[in-house]
Amino acid sequence: MSDPFDPVQLSQELIRCPSVTPAEGGALVLLQSHLQACGFDCTRVDRGGVCNLFARWGPRGHARTFGFNGHTDVVPVGDPADWSDDAFGGVIRDGWLFGRGATDMKTGVAAFAAAAIDLVREAPPDGAIILAITGDEEGDALDGTVALLDWMEKNAEAMSVCLVGEPTCPENLGDMIKIGRRGSMTAFFTATGVQGHSAYPHRAKNPVPAMARLMHRLDTHELDRGTEFFDPSTLAVTTIDTGNPANNVIPATCRATVNIRFNDSHHSTDLIAWLRAEADKVAGETGIAFDMTTKVSGESFLTPPGELSDLVARVVQAETGRVPQLSTTGGTSDARFVRNHCPVVEFGLVGKTMHQVDERVEVDQIVRLKTIYRRILEAYFA
Repeated sequence: MSDPFDPVQLSQELIRCPSVTPAEGGALVLLQSHLQACGFDCTRVDRGGVCNLFARWGPRGHARTFGFNGHTDVVPVGDPADWSDDAFGGVIRDGWLFGRGATDMKTGVAAFAAAAIDLVREAPPDGAIILAITGDEEGDALDGTVALLDWMEKNAEAMSVCLVGEPTCPENLGDMIKIGRRGSMTAFFTATGVQGHSAYPHRAKNPVPAMARLMHRLDTHELDRGTEFFDPSTLAVTTIDTGNPANNVIPATCRATVNIRFNDSHHSTDLIAWLRAEADKVAGETGIAFDMTTKVSGESFLTPPGELSDLVARVVQAETGRVPQLSTTGGTSDARFVRNHCPVVEFGLVGKTMHQVDERVEVDQIVRLKTIYRRILEAYFA
């Protein structure tokens, strides 16, 4: 029997790859080399300048195919001088692994890869294991997991279920499993009036009060009171700006942005229609024209509690002693794309330091996460 595959060493190796999105940085090349050496068929699925990796062990099209989705790209480090060590050094100090991607989520990828490699070497399952790893989760996500899923459809590859390895636990390993995510969209408003001298406001049409009125209406509106598995939807006004440096000039335009995180009682099309209607009302009241554009990052989705979440929860509780909360909180993840392909849940490390300076994770957590992933695989194929 081969020695167990070390997830901590692989985590260090991946962190040392400077894969700031969308740069590949050597991370996927490294991962592919390890997987291929252990019998996985690997294919690079690059698109639009983004690098992605598809890896499968076992027969194509098997009715029991366990999938894992993750990413090796990371956010920028900020000022390198603010870090205690090299952000891409993969340094271990006092039982902690430091580096960009230490929680989000090179360690999650390493833990699952190590678990899968050990399983297929020691107790090959009756089924298949797929890893769909992208280099574009932290970016626009147009050519990452979406490209992998498009390629899989064209090549008759499919996952029966999928686990996404994002850091899901707020305080302790085992706290939380994500069974869905809120939708996310941003609306950009431009109010246009007539520029003029502030001493003669009757000769101008000031767009600023009109924009303030619209933002107040949006901000004070109750979108909903939550649903069975989701908290209430939220709307945040993130900027109001005229770009006007002069205190004696009424500006011609005013711009504002709002971001909405919405639950499963809404679809983005309904919210866009509501925003447009509110802007039209204020335009009618003020005589100020409003233009609006929107960007939808993803719709809300839910994998209802059932066989997959029960399996993961049982294993997590057995390994950590904690009963994980089934949650839909947080931002978006690539699970929003996978959910159209197969049932999907998310489970990973504690994410308190993700995207921060001195991002870090306890080394012991990486080892325990590998154990959890191995037990999930064993339970799935049992």
